[in-house]
Amino acid sequence: MMPRFRDFTTTELRFVSSFKTGELVAEPGASILSQGSNSAHLFTVLSGWAFRYKTLSDGRRQILNYMLPGDLIGLQGSLMGELEHAVEALTPLVLCVFQRDRLHELYRNHPGLGYDVTWLAAREERMLDEHLLSLGRRSALERAAYLVAFLYRRGESVGLGKGGRIEVPLTQQHVADTLGLSIVHTNKTLRKLANLNLLRWHDRSCEVLDAEGLRSVAKWEEPEERRRPLI
Repeated sequence: MMPRFRDFTTTELRFVSSFKTGELVAEPGASILSQGSNSAHLFTVLSGWAFRYKTLSDGRRQILNYMLPGDLIGLQGSLMGELEHAVEALTPLVLCVFQRDRLHELYRNHPGLGYDVTWLAAREERMLDEHLLSLGRRSALERAAYLVAFLYRRGESVGLGKGGRIEVPLTQQHVADTLGLSIVHTNKTLRKLANLNLLRWHDRSCEVLDAEGLRSVAKWEEPEERRRPLI
């Protein structure tokens, strides 16, 4: 996986080693960050999948985005204030833990790392733009195809999967909460994609059979990937 990320300078590596306070291991379903709370930490995903979400007062949930290895957790929203979202582990998860109150030091003394943090934030915004387009303008079938193709590509880009095979670790409830559909509508929509031999649904994961076919249904052109930062 590491060749996909840019190299640190010696000075940057020394700072990041001191910036990191430890590692956190979480099981599926564990809460990493809670909406409305304050956190003294930021996290980088070392391995596994997580998702970021918001809830309404009646408990309805909207999944906003998914976190994979290399992604920075806790940056979104107010940097130092109350968290406006929550994060939950989707699979067994290993996280690097960083001191949030040293972000000023990172920006002041390590402009290359500051640029990297800004790049990660801009990339997140780009992904959310695409998600909003999907929710607002794609049909239910196109939305589902886009979501699975998007997550498959993200997994592929960080070297997940064995022998070219990647299973996206979602339940149909996760899909429904991401796409803003009922679970019944979600089930019918995913069955249509399965009948087109584009994917195969398992108990808690989705096996992609034809990534190009999913992209075609979604009318989605994936962005060009390049070497990216890792903090």
